[in-house]
Amino acid sequence: MEWTDEGIILGLRRYGESSAIFELMTANHGRHLGLVRGGASRRQAPHLQPGTVVRATWRARLDAQLGTYALEPLHSHVDRLLSSGTAAYAFSHLGALLRLLPERDPHPGLHAVLDAMMALLDAPRPAAMMIARFELLMLQELGFGLELDRCAATGGRNDLLYVSPRTGRAVSGEAGEPWRGQLLDLPYFLIGDVAEPPGQTQLDAAFELTGFFLRRRVLEPRGLAFSDARAAFLATVGRG
Repeated sequence: MEWTDEGIILGLRRYGESSAIFELMTANHGRHLGLVRGGASRRQAPHLQPGTVVRATWRARLDAQLGTYALEPLHSHVDRLLSSGTAAYAFSHLGALLRLLPERDPHPGLHAVLDAMMALLDAPRPAAMMIARFELLMLQELGFGLELDRCAATGGRNDLLYVSPRTGRAVSGEAGEPWRGQLLDLPYFLIGDVAEPPGQTQLDAAFELTGFFLRRRVLEPRGLAFSDARAAFLATVGRG
């Protein structure tokens, strides 16, 4: 068995004296692990750190085996992750989200979004906007997507201001006003394009919305909680 794909290193752990098991988010093969012989050596380790974009060739005798990787670094974001707490926490949180996916389950859309985000993770508000959208996309990819394109009460597509915490469906301002205190706010940037990154109030509302449904539909049924990196990232954004 053999394939070649592009991927982003999410993490690694040492295996033996100088080898390491690498976890990649690949374009066409999902979140995929493989052994790199010498991957923790002085020669290879500096070039194969989390956040590095690589061309990966995976080989194994059987598809079910761990297999081995040959990794060719293409582009590194390591300096950005090391020099910015915002970027480091953001990348750690994104990795934790991606580990909710079954291993080897292809999600090319998530890989493409992650790849596009990497260069902006040290810019607090743009990064926060993209990560809130990424959390919304994760819900969809995991089979728990929210219905935010029309009002659940009227069927209309305008003035969508709220989301029902019970159904995950959008509600217009007029239809939702009587139950305003029971609904979650729906920031416009989650459903439409914006010229500038949103302000802190909109970001807070977005993460409250995505966090509510990720906890209720994904994390709590698995006995999990958000990684500490999410709270740390949001704290750095709030100070920005």
